[in-house]
Amino acid sequence: MLLTLSKILTAEEVTRIRAEIDHATWEPGRGTAGAQAAALKNNEQLAHESAAMGAIRPIVLAALDRHATFFSATLPKRVFPPRVNRYQGASNHFGAHVDNAIRFAPHTGLRMRTDLSCTLFLAEPESYDGGELIIHDPGGSQAVKLAAGDAVIYPGTTLHEVAPVTRGARLACFLWIESMVRDNTRRELLFDLDRTIQSMRRVQGDDANTIALTGTYHNLLRMWADT
Repeated sequence: MLLTLSKILTAEEVTRIRAEIDHATWEPGRGTAGAQAAALKNNEQLAHESAAMGAIRPIVLAALDRHATFFSATLPKRVFPPRVNRYQGASNHFGAHVDNAIRFAPHTGLRMRTDLSCTLFLAEPESYDGGELIIHDPGGSQAVKLAAGDAVIYPGTTLHEVAPVTRGARLACFLWIESMVRDNTRRELLFDLDRTIQSMRRVQGDDANTIALTGTYHNLLRMWADT
């Protein structure tokens, strides 16, 4: 499932993050890629321990934490510390690849499974040419290029790439989620059920049907979740 989420960040939060980026020092992105991905990765990113990332990370995590649809869709157990990358000039693309299944989180020393990948856009789409996130799946390819503050979530198993940026700079925050429900099909079923329940509650309130479906949701979550 590919899911786009609008307004994860407010306009004021985007401005705050961009101010941090404007004064930051960049490093080659391939330094944090595996051997195979490093040959395909040609971008820049902020160092994990940089002052800019120290200021940006809590803004992004707080924004994700308050977004109900993000929680419903991902059922997060752990969120990898967000990073920020830039595509521009000669460092302008990332070839087709699949993200590593396991990531080491420097701030905790924990290893986490990358069930879901997330890109949070930080530059308005009209400010740069190219730079689409291209998601490849058996049903065809989809190109994603969203407004600043919007995000896209997709399974970590997905083959994807970033198209070359030919004008301007593509800025984005990227992160991974280890879900309490690792199976994509089960997680999507729970998400669909939760959306149905919320829609019914808006129309008819908490009647016997919505209460029964809520019970079914939690019983399925209890059966499938790993906390």
